Amino acid sequence: MTIAVIADIHGNAPALEAVLADIDGRGIRDIVNLGDHLSGPIDPARTADLLMAREIVSIRGNHDRALLTLTPDAMIATDRFTHAALDERHRAWLQSLSPTRHLQEHGLFLCHGTPESDLVYWLEDLTSDGVVHRADAARIERLAAGVEAPVLLCGHTHIPRLVTLSDGRIVLNPGSVGSPAYEDDAPVVHKVETGTPRASYALIDRHADGRTDVTFRLIAYDHASAARLAEQNGRPDWARALSTGWM
Repeated sequence: MTIAVIADIHGNAPALEAVLADIDGRGIRDIVNLGDHLSGPIDPARTADLLMAREIVSIRGNHDRALLTLTPDAMIATDRFTHAALDERHRAWLQSLSPTRHLQEHGLFLCHGTPESDLVYWLEDLTSDGVVHRADAARIERLAAGVEAPVLLCGHTHIPRLVTLSDGRIVLNPGSVGSPAYEDDAPVVHKVETGTPRASYALIDRHADGRTDVTFRLIAYDHASAARLAEQNGRPDWARALSTGWM
C-alpha cells in the first residue's frame, strides 16, 4: 500500500493542486495531511475547498489552532488575513480536526510538531543564535517515547527529513506543500529555508513483510502565480519565499 503524506500547505492552493495532481497521476488514493492547512496570504478559502472536497485524513496544526482559538486582534498578520478569508463552513471543518491521529491499520501516528506539542520542532533544533540544524538522536528518541507505531509523521518545520530510530521506527517530515521558507521569532529569531520553490510531499510504501520505503517528491508548479497573490495581498516577504525558497 502506498500512502501520500502532505503537510504545511499554508493556503497555497496552486501548490496543493499540483501535488494532488501528482498523487492522482500515480493512482494513489490514501492521503494523510499533517496540519497548517490554510494560514497564508495566498488563497486560504480555495485551499479549504480543495481539502474539504477530498477524503483526506487531516489533523490540526498550530496555525489551525490559532485560527480557532484567538481573536483576530490577537493573531499574527498572516492568520488575521486567513481568518477574514474563511467562512463558517471552513472554520467548522478545522474545528472537526484533532491535534493527533493514530491510524493503527496503517501503522501510522500523525502529529504536527511532536506527539505532545504542535509548536515544538521534532527533527530540527536551534542554536542560541538561531541556526537551524538536525536535532540530536537522543532528543528525537526522547520525543518518540511511548508512541506505539512503526511510522511517526510530523510537519511544522517545512524541511523534508527522515530519521530511523534505534528500535527501527521511523520519523518522517514530508516537507511543506506551500511554504518553502519562513522566519519565526520563537524560541529565538530564526529562518527556515529549503532553497527551492518546489512543493514538497512524501510517499510511504508499506510492504506485507514489514518493510517501509519512503520517497520524497519535489513538485514544480506555477509558484510565480502564488508569489503574485502574496505580493497583491501585501506580503513581499512571502512572495520572495515562494519565488526562491529563501527569505
